[in-house]
Amino acid sequence: MMPSPYPLEEELGMRYYASVTPGIGGRLRSSPEDFVVEELPLPIRDPDGPYLICRLTKKNWELQRAVKEIAKQLGISHRRIAWAGTKDKNAVTTQLISIYDISPEEAGRVHLKDISLEVVGRSQHQIALGGLAGNRFEIVIQDCIPENLSERVQAVTEVASAGIPNYYGLQRFGVVRPVTHIVGESILKGDYEGAVVTYVGRAYPRESEEAQRARTHFAETRDARAALADLPIQMTYERAMANHIVANPGDYAGALRALPPKLLSLLVSASQSYLFNCALSCRIGAGLSLSQPEVGDRLLFLNGREDIVTARNQKAAELQIRRGRCQIAIFIPGSGPIVSHGRMDEIMQELMQKSGVDAGDFERASRFVETKFAGVLRPVALSTDVQADVSDASVRLRFTLPPGHYATTVCREYMKADPYMMI
Repeated sequence: MMPSPYPLEEELGMRYYASVTPGIGGRLRSSPEDFVVEELPLPIRDPDGPYLICRLTKKNWELQRAVKEIAKQLGISHRRIAWAGTKDKNAVTTQLISIYDISPEEAGRVHLKDISLEVVGRSQHQIALGGLAGNRFEIVIQDCIPENLSERVQAVTEVASAGIPNYYGLQRFGVVRPVTHIVGESILKGDYEGAVVTYVGRAYPRESEEAQRARTHFAETRDARAALADLPIQMTYERAMANHIVANPGDYAGALRALPPKLLSLLVSASQSYLFNCALSCRIGAGLSLSQPEVGDRLLFLNGREDIVTARNQKAAELQIRRGRCQIAIFIPGSGPIVSHGRMDEIMQELMQKSGVDAGDFERASRFVETKFAGVLRPVALSTDVQADVSDASVRLRFTLPPGHYATTVCREYMKADPYMMI
């Protein structure tokens, strides 16, 4: 393992690389075509229902905004559109979406630049968040360091096959403004004003000067009317929150609810993602393996079964992990009780105490957001067979990941570059 030298990765809990090979450098997403994502959907259940299933292909569109524009053209609420996973903005992505009570002819009248909708069927059920088999990626890293490029790529490819830290990637927290976990923590604590001020008012240097000025002024004054006048027109979520405060002074809880429900839910779950990243880095920092189980470790099997490593079953657990039947996992807490089984559970409880949140906060947030934030296991290691092709100073990577795993986590092992080179 090798520590990351980048303050942003340290801030987001992504503190280590699995490989010790020097990075290849380079840049992701020189163009959207350099980052292609194809969702691997689950089979459509119970056809001929009220939900129209469409294949959405988009280029350089943030998913929430794409859905709102599609809904606008259809003349419906965006809440009637559902999807399985949020895909990258600066990319070419393909995924299934479900639209309630819309005909194929109506869907065919959607015309948006760099967006296409292809009707693939109907279903009795809307597509559920997380309801996908995985994602297939084809990614080109441009402008790599040319010296010994093939050898360095091969070395990391071997490590990726064995397993790298399964961090939540930068985009989970916001690429230009990594604040989602901070907003989520404020919501958990019931500090709705703090959540709004962070979301609307925390400026980052990679934004335009206009945006930075508007954010800073709002953070200093709480003047929502001035924010409406100053925020760039494309900042629709920030403007929606400011507009609510203008109409309802002091109602910061209502301002948060002006956000799309799925986005509001993602803010809270981002705080869970942050806790996982920090706990995983603590595991690595303590010298614990990603593949050799310790007594008290939690195990997650391919069929979803869970188990705890004990002195009696430790050898059997090692065998099951080697055979790929299960993985060591960290429990990410939610609204339920936390039962400590080993060192990783203790580390997670210490992190929660440091953050000042507990299970009761997740229960309150569940009521506020109207989404259940239950505890969940996440594997500590990500392993995938990468097909890597080197051409001059560019590297093309092809690989497939399970749901909830991040392609940028794979790419960072190769690049070991400033994380802003990956956005």
